[in-house]
Amino acid sequence: MSTQSERLPTKAERDLTPWIVAHRPAKATVNPWEPNGFFLEDERSATGEILRCAGVLLTNKECPWHCLMCDLWKHTLAQTVPPGGIAAQINHALTRLEGRPEQIKLYNSGSFFDPGAIPPDDYPAIAETIACARHVVVEAHPRLIGEKALRFRDLLNGSLEVAMGLETVHPEVLPRLNKRFTLEQFAASVEFLRKHGIQVRAFVLVKPPFLKDGEAIDWAVKSARFAFDCGAGVVSLIPTRLGNGALDLLMRSGEFSPPSLSTLERSQEGCLALNSGRVFADTWDLEQFSSCGVCFQQRRQRLHSINLSQKVLPPVSCAHCQGT
Repeated sequence: MSTQSERLPTKAERDLTPWIVAHRPAKATVNPWEPNGFFLEDERSATGEILRCAGVLLTNKECPWHCLMCDLWKHTLAQTVPPGGIAAQINHALTRLEGRPEQIKLYNSGSFFDPGAIPPDDYPAIAETIACARHVVVEAHPRLIGEKALRFRDLLNGSLEVAMGLETVHPEVLPRLNKRFTLEQFAASVEFLRKHGIQVRAFVLVKPPFLKDGEAIDWAVKSARFAFDCGAGVVSLIPTRLGNGALDLLMRSGEFSPPSLSTLERSQEGCLALNSGRVFADTWDLEQFSSCGVCFQQRRQRLHSINLSQKVLPPVSCAHCQGT
């Protein structure tokens, strides 16, 4: 297989985004020396261990792709962070979190291997700041996988995993998300990473725009199967959220509606049935997908327990909503 070509979108490709950008609400004011957020959580490892994981939501320049469903741009800078800024943000988070995390996720508003978002000259300082971690997860666009990933891998004390947004394998929906990669490019990026000893997780959208309710679960499972077949070890299921402007407009036109909590639950069960890798359901801000306040907390806890055990648990019974 040939080496990946690390390439940002061309001007012609960027010209496809005006409609998405035009319907955005205002950005938040952010500080280049502090992360957008940070948290501790437990996550099941490839060996079955439950690791204490620190998540750091880095503040950096906006991703150049402008994906249709993305809302991460809300907390971005107009320019690249100053030298030392990313390491300072990570240190800000780690000194305020309790204990020493075994795993660290460096999640950001763009692609870790985009030099406009994360300056490559800062890789050594970043690696030194996270030297306590046995495992590090970063996220990047599939078209930016190449030498920079290897360079960062070689600086770490522990192992590296790259998370990439596959989103969906639906042949008509994927091109409309403005991701601007093909399934062949995604597969090639996974192959490159795995060949060089880097683990992969794939983000899969549950009910992206332009899918009907009855199709959502089936396409989530199909997308997970594709990711696992490529070589991903983890699939993270992300329920598609309103609030970025473009999706709100598509909802008014009848081309999008958020998934129900039941759709996320059944998608996780279907992906776990593939028995091909770990499947995590994203539980952040989950209440917006629930229509029942009576059973919500139990159902959220069930999803969390499945994330940790990787075993489907009995559904929560609720007389008020019948599990919808």
